[in-house]
Amino acid sequence: MREWWPLAPALAAAAAMVWIVPPVSGPLVAYGRYSALAGGRQDIFYVGEGLQTAVAVSRTPSGRLNYHNAGKVQASSEPQDMRLQRMLGHLTTLVPAHPRKVLVIGFGAGVTAGAVSLDPHVEHETIVEIEPIVPRTVSTHFSDHNHAVATNPKVTIRIDDGRHFLLTTRERFDAITSDPLDPWVKGAATLYTREFFELVKSRLNDGGVFTLFVQLYESNAAAVKSEVATFFAAFPNGMVFANTQDGVGYDLVLLGQAGPTVIDVDAVAAKLARPEMAAVARSLREVGLGSATDLFATFAGQAADLTTWLSDAAINHDGDLRLQYLAGRGLNLYASGTIYADMQQAPFRFPSEVFRGSNKTLETLEQTMRDARP
Repeated sequence: MREWWPLAPALAAAAAMVWIVPPVSGPLVAYGRYSALAGGRQDIFYVGEGLQTAVAVSRTPSGRLNYHNAGKVQASSEPQDMRLQRMLGHLTTLVPAHPRKVLVIGFGAGVTAGAVSLDPHVEHETIVEIEPIVPRTVSTHFSDHNHAVATNPKVTIRIDDGRHFLLTTRERFDAITSDPLDPWVKGAATLYTREFFELVKSRLNDGGVFTLFVQLYESNAAAVKSEVATFFAAFPNGMVFANTQDGVGYDLVLLGQAGPTVIDVDAVAAKLARPEMAAVARSLREVGLGSATDLFATFAGQAADLTTWLSDAAINHDGDLRLQYLAGRGLNLYASGTIYADMQQAPFRFPSEVFRGSNKTLETLEQTMRDARP
């Protein structure tokens, strides 16, 4: 016991430091490099330091909630973000014929996972999140927006890296959706490689669907092209759905299957009209997607439509993670409108090989698509 006495002063100093060192600044956790500019405009009422990252929750003067991770807003209750988050979740379950078992990679604010959970055809949903503090934080502050998904009895939350989970599980899924952090964040680019997308494809049941979030804001054309082209390398029949804000590009949902995708718009409309699907239909209406036609009119192209635009794209591989560096060069840019407009430069072609339905439905869908083009 006496041999510890020489250490007593050091131990006392260490204990004192616990009380002396101030907590990490809320604005710094929430906004990183922009903390001096943005931190004072919002009420940052929660800050938590986890094992992998620090997170924060703030409220705008208008009452909107922001979920912060990696020094920036990663999800929010703002209309444009809610629309994307619900598009991502509902496309994941409405396109496959039997979405009984679904995997969600990344908890975020839980809105996408919550949208998935609303579908009564989903019998089991697994959410994989690398940071333990995220589900606890989000279940406390965002439950009104994510349908209390963390406590849903058909939901299992796994604390794990999404890639490690897929490499080690024996499970297969009817649908998988992924919403990683910005690809310049350390480690995030590994969830955008061709090898990862091939791994995802190998874990899908026959007819299974994979959806992926791709941001246009705070990015550049080279990074977006890399993400889209790498996705198409693994899913050659994949497609892009656009979430626009006031007609300007904001972010994207990529959707792919092992084989060609065929969507019967009338069948989806009939499904949404069933009483048991009322919560799903209401969730879509709340973000301005009042019908199946509105949802699928967000279609923005396939690989064949984007060949010219993607001609100089860099495929992101495990061996180089080129995307991490491309994305890092665009994190201070606000060029989402230009990126999306350039992506849509090819002449419009209605994808009749993808969408089926009555003549009236397809005519309405085609016209709505044309009207939405920048």
